[in-house]
Amino acid sequence: MILPSDDSGPRADIVLPCLDEAAALPGVLARVPRGWRAIVVDNGSTDGSADVARALGATVVNEPRRGFGSACHAGLLASEAEFVCFCDCDGSLDPALLAGFVRRVADGECDLLLGRRRPQERRAWPAHARAGNAALSRMLQRRTGLRLRDLGPMRAGRRADLLALGLTDRRSGYPLQMVVRAADAGLRVAETDVPYLARTGKSKVTGTWLGTWHAVRDMRAVLAEPPVPAGVPQ
Repeated sequence: MILPSDDSGPRADIVLPCLDEAAALPGVLARVPRGWRAIVVDNGSTDGSADVARALGATVVNEPRRGFGSACHAGLLASEAEFVCFCDCDGSLDPALLAGFVRRVADGECDLLLGRRRPQERRAWPAHARAGNAALSRMLQRRTGLRLRDLGPMRAGRRADLLALGLTDRRSGYPLQMVVRAADAGLRVAETDVPYLARTGKSKVTGTWLGTWHAVRDMRAVLAEPPVPAGVPQ
């Protein structure tokens, strides 16, 4: 079952996009704050990830359409809490930290809070992935004026705000599109440092130059989109 790590502050649903993460899931789910619902979105795993997550007490959503954005959005649509968080479930990020994220959003400090990844070891964040992230951060600033140093997957916001953004990207551009459309909608976007560890298993996106290139390509397409009014139907 899920072992709680924090029972203070507002409750939230946490979306955990999953593709073959059976080895990492026990440790990740053990760090989900007390009273929160962990929504593991299985995106075509072949290693029994869904069964592991279900046995540990998580809500499992099956999303057959491949893509990081497909998994994230399926989790958002399945959420019910006022606050929704997103976190990778590969063991690189600590879900327990999201309790502090949600408190800051609930207290009115910001509307969307992102985790700025701070590598704890060299192999946690390959050089090509850091370079791609830095380039996208500069392009994001030109597009929106936001001065963010990372576009990482760990984040928290209000469910109603996120749904109102009308997110359409279903690939690697989903996290960036969320930030761009939040800025266009006038939401306050901030970031805070979080420790970043080497993931369990091989990355599906940034583990290779090719994967990083595909991610950057998807995100550049997002940055080229014209502003979209909030409230677009899903």
